[in-house]
Amino acid sequence: MNGTRDSVRALLGALKAGLNAQTPCDVAVCPSFIFLPEAADLLAGSTIQLGSQNVANKAEGAYTGEVSPAMLREFGCGYAIVGHSERRVVYGETDELVAARYEQAIAGGVTPILCVGETLEQRENDETYAVLDTQLDAVINRCGVASLAKAIIAYEPVWAIGTGRTATGEQAQDAHAYIRARIAKQDANVAAGVRILYGGSVKADNAVELFGKPDIDGGLIGGASLDANSFISICNAAG
Repeated sequence: MNGTRDSVRALLGALKAGLNAQTPCDVAVCPSFIFLPEAADLLAGSTIQLGSQNVANKAEGAYTGEVSPAMLREFGCGYAIVGHSERRVVYGETDELVAARYEQAIAGGVTPILCVGETLEQRENDETYAVLDTQLDAVINRCGVASLAKAIIAYEPVWAIGTGRTATGEQAQDAHAYIRARIAKQDANVAAGVRILYGGSVKADNAVELFGKPDIDGGLIGGASLDANSFISICNAAG
């Protein structure tokens, strides 16, 4: 929940100028719902794709405040974040609700970016793997492991989001490798193909190390994405 109309215009203008077909990764931005229509217009003709910060767990109906996959697609929005730690921790979204949002995104032709990750307390209690199991299983049990071929996963250790603390490259790689191995137990091909992003205080100065790990396929960038130069540097680090 950052930005004004003017700041969003300025940020997207700078990103459009600085990211192009030579940028060594796919790039999508996920502005607040209210800015999606204008963002779609501003990004027209660029290589930057559009996503939303959430999506409804219903296709349509009397669900005040929610935004459906069909509504997102009307504005060229191809991605939707589901289960971000702030939705889980601050707004109490359960694994079941996250799985329902994920299911609607898939059904509505929008690629879900499924966020999973543990809190500091859970990590210190050696519960990281158990938390990842529970969060992944909620989606797999509802939609099937094959659905992950149409999704993106983002590992975001809650203790490293907006705190300035970043998981070491080894910590992040360990979690990513665990997620991929967990999926591989059910479908090796899906596990090999699914993109797993790291989200947790990624910055230009640590992006090269993180993105160099074998199971880290990119980043879900928070605070650093509000600065165009920083975000462009992170994107270029993917090369």
